[in-house]
Amino acid sequence: MNKVSHRWKWFLASPALIVLIVAASGPLMIVVVYSFLSPGNMGGVAWEFSTDAWFRVFFKRDIFDPENVTLNTDFLAVFRRTLWLSFQTTVICAVLGFPTAWFIATRPPNKRMIWLFLITVPFWTNLLIRTFAIQQLIRNNGTINSALQWLGITNSPIEMMYTDFAVLIGMAYVFLPLMVLPLYAAMEKLDFRLVEAGYDLYASRMQVLRHVILPLVKPGFIAGSILVFIPSIGAYVTPAVLGGGRSMMIGNLIALQFGQGRNWPLGSALAMLLLVVVLAALVFYLRVTSRETGGRDGQA
Repeated sequence: MNKVSHRWKWFLASPALIVLIVAASGPLMIVVVYSFLSPGNMGGVAWEFSTDAWFRVFFKRDIFDPENVTLNTDFLAVFRRTLWLSFQTTVICAVLGFPTAWFIATRPPNKRMIWLFLITVPFWTNLLIRTFAIQQLIRNNGTINSALQWLGITNSPIEMMYTDFAVLIGMAYVFLPLMVLPLYAAMEKLDFRLVEAGYDLYASRMQVLRHVILPLVKPGFIAGSILVFIPSIGAYVTPAVLGGGRSMMIGNLIALQFGQGRNWPLGSALAMLLLVVVLAALVFYLRVTSRETGGRDGQA
């Protein structure tokens, strides 16, 4: 009877398993295979086994002396910029998202949905439209530069477009709601009697924040950081519009290999390397959350 029940469960789960294998794992396996092939003459791949794509991710050969192999500092610089901008975006979203989530969580229950509605409104607009809106603010004759010159603070426009600063501002604006929502979910469950107890024990506001509030909302911080950091690493539209060719990120580099570069194996290898970075971030998240859960269970 148990064997029949077990087989019946597998039969019922088979449609979902097929979808996961074909729709999720299938394209991923294609990218893995492409990364070990040779580039085609006019794009695509040639079905010849080669590790040249993976070699070019980390190293490069001198044009005039192929035996001279050096580190591919160009690709490494793009990866370094991507990780650094993604980290900065996460920090900015955390700094701005915490007081925003706290403000919403401390409103009367009948008012919170209005503020949450305002936070989610940007998601109703296409990402490209939101990015162009930021462009109109920071371009040379945009709103910010026009206001600074009208106030007499500057005599000429400040160059903000096509810089890392522009990409950072754009990504922080785009991904800020992804930080606010997990933090709000954690703060909504916060027992504010603990905050009052901290004040009753003559703790300062900073002490209550450090020793009471932050430890309790830490899961929200971790979840929000993951939700912001991972999309930031693979961002394409925002760096392309606001960064141009000067502030290229890994998503733009991958698209360049599949497009103008017509080197699909190299683009696949870069995509797999990006996947490894994302998996590392997820593993870190799982370890931290499991440690937090284990600690709470142990205290219980």
